[in-house]
Amino acid sequence: MTKILIIGPSWIGDMVMSQCLYIELKRQHPDCIIDVMAPGWCKTVLARMPEINNTIEMPLGHGDFNFFARYQLGKVLRDDNYDHAYILPNSAKSALIPFFANIPTRTGWKGEIRYGLLNDLRNNKKSFNLMIERYIALAHPASAMTGSGCLTDMPFPALTIDTQNQQQVLEKFNVNQNRTSIALCPGAAYGSAKCWPIDHYASVAKTLIEAGCNILLFGSDNEKKLTDQIEKSLSNNAQQYCHNLAGKTSLTDVIDLLASCSTVIGNDSGLMHVAAAVQCNVVALYGPTTPNYTPPLTHKKAILHTDIECRPCFKRECPLKHNKCMTEISPQQVITAISNLQTL
Repeated sequence: MTKILIIGPSWIGDMVMSQCLYIELKRQHPDCIIDVMAPGWCKTVLARMPEINNTIEMPLGHGDFNFFARYQLGKVLRDDNYDHAYILPNSAKSALIPFFANIPTRTGWKGEIRYGLLNDLRNNKKSFNLMIERYIALAHPASAMTGSGCLTDMPFPALTIDTQNQQQVLEKFNVNQNRTSIALCPGAAYGSAKCWPIDHYASVAKTLIEAGCNILLFGSDNEKKLTDQIEKSLSNNAQQYCHNLAGKTSLTDVIDLLASCSTVIGNDSGLMHVAAAVQCNVVALYGPTTPNYTPPLTHKKAILHTDIECRPCFKRECPLKHNKCMTEISPQQVITAISNLQTL
């Protein structure tokens, strides 16, 4: 029985996509035990992945090197007798703990200087276009992993749903379950350049409510100012069908509430990937980034973007100050995409 330690990513979207690796490892080694070391907030997401045996909380913050603490963590893990470690982040510090834990095989992509820390070092990461290809490729011998196209039948993330909790939170927020629910996710932790204009979101919300839908607004507490603007733009009558949940829900509740929606409309963000992983229809809005690297991993999707010359630029804020890559995606395009996905 193979024991595997994963050093997981720190972003919610990346964590969701990393499930593809765990599924692939289980395909190859059905009896393997997979533990994941990740930030504490990841426990909620990892708990919805049936492939995971245990989550080990990473006590060090993102960017905290703390060599001695990493040595102590690795030393403690020696007693777990892991056979193989997969290090998903690219940093040198992320490879220290498996090294100090004396894990015999340590696999990861070439990133910061970590020769010796990894003894199964892969150096052709750029040959793979998709992030999930890069994750899944690590589960296969390096000699067979020549680039995009060598992997077939790639699994998609599939988070489990707690239907009992789902029903409880729907009742808690008085969501009318006789109406189709559609989620709007207007934020993006990466930066403002990724965000579709709030007045566009508001226009879509108004149209969908008039068509007989509920609108559920999702986001962090920091994004509540965005969802407040959408809610306040609606008439008093329409507001009864708009549920502003930003900052009011745990990540556990968000997963189950998104799964109750027929369609999720959002920027290129972590919630977009959660929505895909709970089998929603997804309307994904791309501006400075590209779906050629991190698309929503579902067959039930519509990807909208402009063909403006300056995209993708991958900037957090628009360097040209016009953000046309997002503003020129019209509300009507989104409504048409939803209709094409047969949710209305």
